[in-house]
Parts: sequence; C-alpha cells; structure tokens
Amino acid sequence: MESFTESITTAVINAPFENINLTEWLFTLKDKEYQECSSSHIAAGSSLTEEGLRTSINGEQIAGNMLIQHYIEDISKRDHCTVNSVSDSFSALGNTTLYVKWELKVKKLSDSSCELSNHVVISLTEHFIKSLQNAGVSDFEPIRITMKNNLEEHNKEETPFFAKNIQEKALSGIWN
Repeated sequence: MESFTESITTAVINAPFENINLTEWLFTLKDKEYQECSSSHIAAGSSLTEEGLRTSINGEQIAGNMLIQHYIEDISKRDHCTVNSVSDSFSALGNTTLYVKWELKVKKLSDSSCELSNHVVISLTEHFIKSLQNAGVSDFEPIRITMKNNLEEHNKEETPFFAKNIQEKALSGIWN
C-alpha cells in the first residue's frame, strides 16, 4: 500500500536495552497511561482477533479528526513491534477509513540507554479517496501536507512520553 504521509520521531530511553520489551509494552499499555502520553489520546484497550492475534484499540482526536484505530500485531519482538490498522476516521468531511501502520523500534546507545523510534505511516483507503472526491476535492496535495503536519506534531508530543513510560517499566524489571 502506497504511503500518503508518514512521520518518524525518536526519544531516549534511559534503561538497558535488555530490559525493554516494546511488544509487551504496546499490548499491556493501560488506558490512563495512554491518555497521559498525549493531549489527543482519548482511550486505549486491547483484545484479540478471531485468529488469536493481539490488538491495540486506540481512540484519539488529532486536529478535529476523531480516529478509532484497530491495530493488529504484525511484528512482535522485544526491540521491534509493528501493528497495522484500518482506522475509522470521523471529520468535517464525514466518516471514512485510513490505513495506518505503527512501528516502534529500539536500538542500544550504551549499556544504560536506548533510542526509541516511533514511525507512523498513513495510506489512503479507497473509501477515503471516494470521500474526498464526493466532497469535491480533486487535489490531494493540500490534504497530504495538512495531514503530515498534524501527524508530525502529534508524534513529537507522544514519543517522549512513550519513551518515559517504557523507561519506567524497563527499570522496574517488569519484562525481565
């Protein structure tokens, strides 16, 4: 699926690489913890698909756009987690869907620190394209630029808080 826009933001985690488990963090993140990581975060929970894959279900409102994300696990490693969602989007243009890929990686910087990478990729669904066309939008570039700016601003806000939450859990020994 072709990327419409994306954002990568990094933050330092002051904890040993070996103590971190991104996949467990993502699928055990409590609702209140998720809300504390961004002023846009409304709710978070987890579930399982019919096939037994873990899901992270998040609600957030970014720049007036309410998103309900149904992330399904794809890559599930301690240092690399990728989830994919066909996300519901509610905006002034109406109700539609977007495809969102969320990727978290951690790399070792030293014996006591790591770098968290928070990478979000948004792709357009056929439903979203038709919604834009029905609204009379033929030039998608202004939409892409606005979406990129909003995504980058949101990612820069949440990533340091994600890193802090991961750091607290890693230092507590929860994943050892």
